[in-house]
Amino acid sequence: MPLVIGVPKETAPLERRVALVPEVVKLLAAQGHEVRVEAGAGEGAYLSDDAYTEAGARIVDRAEAFGAPVVAKVQTPSAAETALLGPSSAVIGFLRPLDDPQGMARLAAAGVTALSMELVPRISRAQRMDALSAMGTVAGYRAALVAAEWLPKFFPLLTTAAGTIRPARVLVIGAGVAGLQAIATCRRLGAVVSAYDVRAAAAEQVESVGAKFVELPLDTGDAEGQGGYAKALDEDRQRRQVELLVPVIAEMDVVITTALVPGMRAPLLVSADAVRAMKPGSVIVDLAGPAGGNCELTRPGETVEENGVRILAPLNMAAEMPLHASQMYARTVAAMLAEFAGPEGLKTDFEDEIFRSACVTHGGRVVNERVQALLGSAAATPPVAS
Repeated sequence: MPLVIGVPKETAPLERRVALVPEVVKLLAAQGHEVRVEAGAGEGAYLSDDAYTEAGARIVDRAEAFGAPVVAKVQTPSAAETALLGPSSAVIGFLRPLDDPQGMARLAAAGVTALSMELVPRISRAQRMDALSAMGTVAGYRAALVAAEWLPKFFPLLTTAAGTIRPARVLVIGAGVAGLQAIATCRRLGAVVSAYDVRAAAAEQVESVGAKFVELPLDTGDAEGQGGYAKALDEDRQRRQVELLVPVIAEMDVVITTALVPGMRAPLLVSADAVRAMKPGSVIVDLAGPAGGNCELTRPGETVEENGVRILAPLNMAAEMPLHASQMYARTVAAMLAEFAGPEGLKTDFEDEIFRSACVTHGGRVVNERVQALLGSAAATPPVAS
């Protein structure tokens, strides 16, 4: 049975992306699915209602978009949006389940099956659905451009009639997808780039994109967790790590931080002392701002200045490039829909590793154990496949 998919307009602050773009709608329509797009849903990404209509979508009002059996979103539904979702419907999006467990409880109470794109496991079969990596690519690229814009110096080496200009020195902290893209972009802009990651295994990836890997005299052998993500260090090693980074940071014109530990506050890596050791005019772009920030002086969503060093902490960097960010995100959502579209609609298959990992609520219950723990509820047995 074809799916009926609703695409509401995103209303969260700073959000300009849309969950499905016309090129993906066209593919879904060709597969026999019906796509209902709220009027104006694509405006923030410069996508017109006419473009959606030409792709085969039907333009509807907000209630009808949320009333579809399957709703594709970027941000987690607000309380008001949850009230618009139909009983036994499914919603797919960045649901922030570990940051907003109460929101997940609301979805469960509404009888919604909620699939969280950030919980898609990092396995080969799920690569096409890896929305976090897609958005990390956008954020890392954008962070490099923002750093170059704010730095009162050239990034590249320049030889001019007025003399030689030395290249900017950049340190990227965190060598995940966002960090690697930031490295590659800074290199393309001509900077001399170094990178640090608590995971020793990241050294090869850092060097493969042209940066020098910073090694600290610190035992971090067990710092890689499930899925390749970093694990939090114990208190003593965390404190030592921050101290060892101070002289490294002091030599840099730009620091871009991307270090995150899933479900936890971002680790502190750039101390106030490190900021004060930097040259006036230097720039820090803290991509971990939404999770509290990697810099001690970060104020999420604000730009602050300390001793002539400016610290930027954008809250939604990917949304600052809404067109390509929407295209990339839409492809991951379409891959999820293709994987679980069945003869009777969206399949709920808890035997499948991808579905089991991504599903947060089903059958009126929160079924993700980490969210259950945050809500203080007893662990429940996951429902059987249906």
